[in-house]
Amino acid sequence: MSNPKKMTLTSVKVKSELFENFKVECVRRKFSFQKLADRAICLYLTDEEFRKQVHSKTNLTLDN
Repeated sequence: MSNPKKMTLTSVKVKSELFENFKVECVRRKFSFQKLADRAICLYLTDEEFRKQVHSKTNLTLDN
């Protein structure tokens, strides 16, 4: 049996409307919140442009 990956369990509150839309897209694209979180954290730590984009994003509505 292979070694289990070391994981940290977290709990976050997210905007309901955004998360509902995200869940629908996850089903359509066979993606998951786990994948998004891991990839976003990696990009945040390694990609300065991504980090700047995340820090400057303030409008969290979907109509933009």
